Amino acid sequence: MKPQTIDEVLQEMDGIIERSIHEKSFLGIFAYIYRQTTARIKEEIEQGNFENNDRLSGFDVVFANFYLDAFRKYREGEPVTESWRVAFEAQNKKLTIIQHLLLGMNAHINLDLAITASEVMDKKPIAELENDFIKVNDILAGLLDEMQSKIAKASMMMFLLDWIGKRTDEEIINFSIKEARKQSWRLANEIWSLEGAAKEYRIKQADRSIGEIGNFISKPKSGLLRFVLKIIGRFEPAEPAAVINKLKL
Repeated sequence: MKPQTIDEVLQEMDGIIERSIHEKSFLGIFAYIYRQTTARIKEEIEQGNFENNDRLSGFDVVFANFYLDAFRKYREGEPVTESWRVAFEAQNKKLTIIQHLLLGMNAHINLDLAITASEVMDKKPIAELENDFIKVNDILAGLLDEMQSKIAKASMMMFLLDWIGKRTDEEIINFSIKEARKQSWRLANEIWSLEGAAKEYRIKQADRSIGEIGNFISKPKSGLLRFVLKIIGRFEPAEPAAVINKLKL
């Protein structure tokens, strides 16, 4: 049965984190940081910091269930979106911490967040959600900034990404949350305005494009970026449990 409350979502995420640690799966990295995000949003709702806190509580549960459903389906061999397939197939790949994190964020923010907004506001003016939608992403961006310093503790050579971060196509690896949320809101409005087969087609079309971004994150075309990521990876913990423990510090 799907979680119906944020507390139930958090419990489900705790299970995924523990399972990932036990199975030595790098999927626990995104799960841990997403769990922190969800807990922060819960605090903001309890403090009444959204325009419509009841709606946002339901929104957060619907949003989280896209991830939880995808995780369950993948484990059970059922089809998932292309975006999540790319992220989940990297579970045992020795990518860098930032790559594993970005793969999950790519699927969940660029695609799931847009679909969630269109579903929650179905038959209602989607513009009414915009301020709270932006606030959710502000919280996410703030938490990511906070996590960057913790990621640096587990990834001694992360500074190398700053060195190449402004160079042509390498910039995509920095995955701007600001740009992602803009894209997600545009897509949400587009999906919301469609119905039936047209809506399904647009979602699948977006999924293919977002899946391609995931492929680039997993295996960049740039030789320079691949080389730098390889160096970064050599100085990172080999075990997912060690990464998550450092993120908790």
